[in-house]
Amino acid sequence: MLWSIKNYKDKLDYLETEKYIKFVKDHFEDNLASELGLIRVSAPLFVKKNSGLNDDLNGIERPVAFDAKNVEDTLEVVHSLAKWKRMALAHYDFKGLGIYTDMNAIRRDEMVDNIHSFYVDQWDWEKAIAKKDRKIATFKDYVQKIAKALKKTEVELHEACPKLEQFIKEEVTFISSQELEDRYPDLDAKKREELFTKEHKTVCIMEIGDTLKSGKPHDLRAPDYDDWHLNGDILIYDPIVDKAIEISSMGIRVDEEALRSQLKKAHAQDRLALPFHKALLEGKLPYTIGGGIGQSRICLILLNKAHIGEVQASVWPKGMYDECREFGIHLL
Repeated sequence: MLWSIKNYKDKLDYLETEKYIKFVKDHFEDNLASELGLIRVSAPLFVKKNSGLNDDLNGIERPVAFDAKNVEDTLEVVHSLAKWKRMALAHYDFKGLGIYTDMNAIRRDEMVDNIHSFYVDQWDWEKAIAKKDRKIATFKDYVQKIAKALKKTEVELHEACPKLEQFIKEEVTFISSQELEDRYPDLDAKKREELFTKEHKTVCIMEIGDTLKSGKPHDLRAPDYDDWHLNGDILIYDPIVDKAIEISSMGIRVDEEALRSQLKKAHAQDRLALPFHKALLEGKLPYTIGGGIGQSRICLILLNKAHIGEVQASVWPKGMYDECREFGIHLL
């Protein structure tokens, strides 16, 4: 379903759009790496099904799976690289540096609209931390650094293309999912996010995955990568679409205790036999913080676009093409 957009006028033609997509990606990537102390690494597009490395996101999305010559295991296109990155940090020796990579995925069950696509492109990053730093203050510090990198990129883009409007607020307003529910008890989670983000512009909703006082979680989270008490989503208010847009889901990753507890709550304790989970419980993986940052969503916001299909080439349901033309939206 397409969000209706009133009086939308694209500020960039096709060639300008392609030029500034590259500008945004290059500059934000550099700014992010500088702020967080990251180096770029190569990453897989697919992993073995039985490795336990693929993420099940909300637990209902079907991965794209296939077989390959001379490979006995079924292969799955990744949903994200949260677990793979932690394994990679155990393998690489970067002496205090973290890693980031380009992550491309196919989410076949996505309900597509202005910001959701079957094709996902994001920067996935991960950094080792000490066990004593597994606390909310550490999480907030990294969130603020990401916002700083985003604002710096917006300023650099405006210098190169002054006709693009700036509206990123660098200062992040933090709120827990329970505090948000207490504030808007009669609204569902998405409506709460919309109201709070529209008021504060750049926000981080923390502690996502566990059950709230209402008996429901704010949103679903896989039980075996983020610690549900040390994670969150970064959202930006976008006046072009008049919506709160999530640009990142991130968190301090589970330790041994959190893994056991969350798998029990999710009735997924059978995963403890998988290679990734066994390595974690045996102390073979570092304690880490990490997340994903949407490349096309950041381009959408900074280039003042109304639809993610204006900054990435994908396939859309029948009827969306006509709807987009009606609102002056030109899909790639």
